[in-house]
Amino acid sequence: MIFVIDDDRVMAECMVRACGGEVKVFSDAISAIGAISDGLLPDLIFLDILLDGPDGFTFLNELASYVDTAKIPVVIVSSLDYAKMDLSEYGVVGFLSKEKMIPKEIRDYAKKYAG
Repeated sequence: MIFVIDDDRVMAECMVRACGGEVKVFSDAISAIGAISDGLLPDLIFLDILLDGPDGFTFLNELASYVDTAKIPVVIVSSLDYAKMDLSEYGVVGFLSKEKMIPKEIRDYAKKYAG
């Protein structure tokens, strides 16, 4: 299962279509954290950083706080350039630019981590 956490509905729908398989969409970090607390552990998370409410970095910190969620791979999907930041300690395995990404890049991550 893949989580897409993005407050842009159109972007989230594009990500769902590119991923294939079972995908859960959340428009905010609190809803995603709630789902994880209820026992839904995704194989991969596509995470927007600029969210309404707690941002993506707050979400990453929450994931890193627990043994069972700290190792979930996360792909940052943002219009801002975070590629030069080392966020591997938070489980970040890649970065996708909202302006430049193509469906194949999304599918490649989905196959690698949730395939």
